[in-house]
Amino acid sequence: GVLPSDEVIRKRLLIDGDGAGDDRRINLLVKSFIKWCNSGSQEEGYSQYQRMLSTLSQCEFSMGKTLLVYDMNLREMENYEKIYKDIENSIAAAHEKISECKKQILQAKRIRKNRQEYDALAKVIQHHPDRHETLKQLEALGKELQHLSHIKENVEDKLELRRKQFHVLLSTIHELQQTLENDEKLSEAEESQETQMETETKQ
Repeated sequence: GVLPSDEVIRKRLLIDGDGAGDDRRINLLVKSFIKWCNSGSQEEGYSQYQRMLSTLSQCEFSMGKTLLVYDMNLREMENYEKIYKDIENSIAAAHEKISECKKQILQAKRIRKNRQEYDALAKVIQHHPDRHETLKQLEALGKELQHLSHIKENVEDKLELRRKQFHVLLSTIHELQQTLENDEKLSEAEESQETQMETETKQ
């Protein structure tokens, strides 16, 4: 049967190797060998023998070329594998560098946040007096408080003294009032007695 065109091409490539005409050389070598076997004269046989040698040389050259290409392909594959490994190592190194950069970014963000908090705290602190000034103010307030306490004690002592003096004054006034009342009563009694004596004298 007739093979499909792609199958024919596939079989020709399998026979032809890399497509350099090996099948044609083999066919030519077979034909030359048959002609050499059927050659009638020595000259014709020698001519066919030279053709076979030439064809064999071409086949050897083609085979050597194929081997060279094969070796080159092997070296290229090894080179590609090396390049692939280098790329993998570079990718791994890049991932590590990216990871390290992420850590550095996080650290930089923390440092920036701390600096912002520090600046905010510094601004708050600047609005308040320092410790030395505060201690001076407290010391001055303590002295003023002590002075006011002495003043309060003096005022309380004066008030107590005035209270006692006022009490003595009230007592004196009360005694004076009592004395006046007694004198008044005594005067009234004397006047009454004198009046009675005058009445008795008139009688």
